[in-house]
Amino acid sequence: PFRMMPTGRTRMEEDGVMSSITSIDIVPGAEPFSATGGRTGVLLSHGFTGSPASMVPWARQLAGLGYTVRVPRLPGRGTTWKDMNRTRWQDWYGELDRALTELRTQCDRVVVAGLSMGGCLALRLAEQRPDDVAALVLVNPAVNVARFDIKLVPALQWVIPAMPGIGNDIKKSGMDEIGYDKTPLKALASQVKMWKDVRANLASVRQPLLFFRSDDDHVVDITSKDIILDGVSSTVKEFVELKDSFHVATLDNDAQLIFDRTAAFITANVGSKA
Repeated sequence: PFRMMPTGRTRMEEDGVMSSITSIDIVPGAEPFSATGGRTGVLLSHGFTGSPASMVPWARQLAGLGYTVRVPRLPGRGTTWKDMNRTRWQDWYGELDRALTELRTQCDRVVVAGLSMGGCLALRLAEQRPDDVAALVLVNPAVNVARFDIKLVPALQWVIPAMPGIGNDIKKSGMDEIGYDKTPLKALASQVKMWKDVRANLASVRQPLLFFRSDDDHVVDITSKDIILDGVSSTVKEFVELKDSFHVATLDNDAQLIFDRTAAFITANVGSKA
């Protein structure tokens, strides 16, 4: 079921740790997506244990409207959870940062969108590169989780390699984000560090913001919503409630609502795609 893809490398530096992955077998359907269109670009980031599969339908819709679109595969995804456990948040952010740099060579303006942890990465890009991010679209973004066991992860990562997975929280039958059935704990501990970093700088986010939130989300609790909406300095903040979707709403019953509202938001706040 696996297909050999070109060799790739991931560099990891955190707490003095450095390693590399020199060979990558990507699960079919988890490949990155790219489409060239007009001078407005859209960069989409998938979630923590997910893959580009969760964002490709959205990306295809945007590409069909004439936008230049990129969906990177974050390091450690689309292969095995053990690969992911050898990556850290700097790797994931670095991949998205490189994709933004590439898009800016082709586009006058770039909108950054993210699902779950991808929303956290999108917020960090807006914080660190305000002149390169024209607007933000977030779907069930995560910058915090109130569950008690998350507080234990910094210690648990040295005891057990993984916990049960959180993937495919989708109400609509037959959909698959091509994620992992385990949650790698060293990677999760690194994500928690990234949350803290992003929360500390939310006030520097001034871009127009479109925020989608599922009423019934079994992965990311409600705390991230208020932290983000109260924390950013954006003068344009649109909130859309998703009534018929679980966490991976981009593949769920409200997907078309997300696609349509995103297109209208970009037109209203960023301008022409030509």
